[in-house]
Amino acid sequence: MTNMIQNAKEQAAALAMAAYRAAAADGTLPEAEVKTAPVEIPKDTANGDYTTTFALAAAKALGKPPRVIAQALLDHMDLTGTYFTSAEIAGPGFLNFRLGNEWYAGVMNAVETEGDAYGTNESLKGQKIMVEFVSANPTGPMHMGNARGGVLGDTLASVLTACGADVTREFYVNDAGHQIDKFARSIEVRYLQLINGEDSIAFPEDGYQGEDIKELAKAYYDENGDKLLNVSEQERQTVLAQYGLSVNLPRMKADLERYKIHYDNWFYESSLHESGYVAETVALLTERGWTYEKDGALWLKTADILREHFRKAGKKEADIEKLDLKDDVLRRANGFYTYFAADIAYHRNKFAVRGFDKVINIWGADHHGHVARLKGALDALGLNGSERLDIVLMQLVKLLRDGEVVRMSKRTGKAISLHDLLDEVSVDAARWYFNSKPDTQMEFDLGLAVREDSENPIYYVEYAHARICSLVRALAADGITVPETADLSLLSGEAEKALIKQMAQFCEEIKLAARDYDPSHINRCLQELAGCFHRFYTACRIRGEEPQVAAARLKLADDARAVLKNGLKLIGVDAPEKM
Repeated sequence: MTNMIQNAKEQAAALAMAAYRAAAADGTLPEAEVKTAPVEIPKDTANGDYTTTFALAAAKALGKPPRVIAQALLDHMDLTGTYFTSAEIAGPGFLNFRLGNEWYAGVMNAVETEGDAYGTNESLKGQKIMVEFVSANPTGPMHMGNARGGVLGDTLASVLTACGADVTREFYVNDAGHQIDKFARSIEVRYLQLINGEDSIAFPEDGYQGEDIKELAKAYYDENGDKLLNVSEQERQTVLAQYGLSVNLPRMKADLERYKIHYDNWFYESSLHESGYVAETVALLTERGWTYEKDGALWLKTADILREHFRKAGKKEADIEKLDLKDDVLRRANGFYTYFAADIAYHRNKFAVRGFDKVINIWGADHHGHVARLKGALDALGLNGSERLDIVLMQLVKLLRDGEVVRMSKRTGKAISLHDLLDEVSVDAARWYFNSKPDTQMEFDLGLAVREDSENPIYYVEYAHARICSLVRALAADGITVPETADLSLLSGEAEKALIKQMAQFCEEIKLAARDYDPSHINRCLQELAGCFHRFYTACRIRGEEPQVAAARLKLADDARAVLKNGLKLIGVDAPEKM
């Protein structure tokens, strides 16, 4: 797809190199091995829209001052038929280019011809990528961290898809292991208390204390009575755990669907154990010499794996020793495999069985210590986890209401869950705010999220789209429709040019969001685009303007609407036509 910013950069670089070759051919500049210098958009575009440091970079090789080189380039540069109307020297030897009508028209033409595909690219074409996110324990309601991780993972997946990747969204269901045992025991005790009285059995200190556990026990009792009273403890816990999962998992799926998150796959941890894949994975590590037995348990030589990893990365031995690296248990003395063993097997499955080129996990920052260990274990299996597994660590969420910290739901009096949140604010607002920079702690102000003014960024952006739709409808009622063609050279004002430049920037921000694993690039781009449109609409009259000018401006407004719509769709937010 067309990226007019990239096109302009490449053309400016080619112009500088062609000018150098022409200057070298006639002896103005000496022949030398000169590389193309990067072209950038300067922070202050008063002196030019694009700039290159070609002359500064070539000064040493050519043995001449940068400004002399820059002047020689200008003297040998032909801008005929290019995106640029002029070039000039600035500062110590920067070469600045000014954009002409052809470039601005090119942006608008790309928006119109590419439609819903505008902004996409093929930079990741051919790559098979998994994004695993949320993966909340199915033992209780999803919380704020899950809410944030859900949007970050879902939007990142959309961004990677927009860059041409074959993307799979996956939820890893932890339906085995210690937390499920604790879940089963917690429901069991509440169930027995319902039958025999609350004092008949003590609730385990490490049990799940939430009201949701009591509700599950009561729901099972209401349906089945005391039929589990006289069966074995193991059978009772197995039945109650499965019942709890049968209630919780559909709730989680329903909440996520409401949140506009649709997974391609729900992968169950239990399947790894039942198929023997965890045991097989641990056996492979043993074959490769990475395990040992101690105190009846099987251990992974995590410390040795990580030392080797850090050595390859160039870390000094003294610094490695300071890390206090420790080994990990893979199989306990009782014969049960640890969560870490299952996690290694799960990620081995992603690479070795399902063939993903890259796997991206969205984790809470409290999992930081697990990152190197998991990557190292995959390295030990020969799967190159250091390069193929990427972890996005997201910081905590602080929930506010009009500036005051909120921990409890007004409706339930309990900790706010994703379900509670979506009862208070719109799905669009939640998705917008949680799609923030992952590595920063975020503050979500419930009061701001429901405000209908320019202080609320999601309202500000959605209003820009609705405002354009309203304009188009109003003009259509007067018999004026968006023209198929217009004289775009009439769009010469600063507000008009700024709006077109921001529309072009959308393509760049999608690439940056994919590169940085930071989909908040899209939010910032849309906010700026909305601002550019509002400023354009204030400065540039459409209704009542001379027909040719009005036609060009109406076309520009409708193009801005299309880009806003594409961006909002990318982060899973509606583009309303009325507000």
